[in-house]
Amino acid sequence: MKKFLIILITILFISSNISYGMLTGKARENNMARIKQTAGRDALGKFAPDFAHFNDDILFGENWNNNDIDTKTRSIITVVSLISQGMTDTSLKYHLQNAKNHGVTKEEIASIITNTAFYAGWPKAWAAFNLAKEVWTEDTTPLTEKEQYQNSIMFPIGERNDAFAKYFTGQSYLYPISTSQVKMYNVTFEPKCRNNWHIHKAKTGGGQILVAIGGRGYYQEWGKDPIEMNPGDVINIPANVKHWHGAAPDRWFSHIAVEVDGTDTANEWLESVTDEEYNKLK
Repeated sequence: MKKFLIILITILFISSNISYGMLTGKARENNMARIKQTAGRDALGKFAPDFAHFNDDILFGENWNNNDIDTKTRSIITVVSLISQGMTDTSLKYHLQNAKNHGVTKEEIASIITNTAFYAGWPKAWAAFNLAKEVWTEDTTPLTEKEQYQNSIMFPIGERNDAFAKYFTGQSYLYPISTSQVKMYNVTFEPKCRNNWHIHKAKTGGGQILVAIGGRGYYQEWGKDPIEMNPGDVINIPANVKHWHGAAPDRWFSHIAVEVDGTDTANEWLESVTDEEYNKLK
């Protein structure tokens, strides 16, 4: 059963443009939104499926999500390249918006285009500025911390987890990924949020699987040291083991929670994780 669930989750991640390598090793910290592109398939999926694949899965899938350089830097490089080629159409506007989404400010883009003008040409810079003014409008409302974090993970954060609020310290959110066959939920914790000590009871089978998909968090079993969790980490929680999990003190955290089938299964919620215990974490 566990082997089947791991295979299922692996397929789910691959289909969403996350490489299998992220499940077997820690992804480098980036804290920027992952790029997921469908324009190729939307426009050319039937006419040129190979090109659509290269555009969506290779250029924007593997290249843009490679962590050798951060996404903000990659956005700036792309904008400069397009301006230099005189590509001042909708493709440049898309990448200007992408740059803004990944932290490039109005002041930074103005400086970037001005510098590029000396090498690529003044008319190209004028055309780029006209598009940039449409993207960096004065009345744009800055993204909230929650919205910025949402842009960094592949699944929705979901609604406030009010039904289980009494079992959490801090604010958590819940999004159902699958409620039939294998039950899977995206659980998101605000910084410092964690659930109480609890046990997944079962006569046979049971337990839970956690797959970290965003931010940074911790998992701890009773009597053992905490385990730091980063995107791609997988925790197998046996049945009848007392434990807790939640966000790091300074980061949001999301994991997929997979319920493992068993007989006579039930959750037993226990005492909260004290501030003294939690504050030992970094």
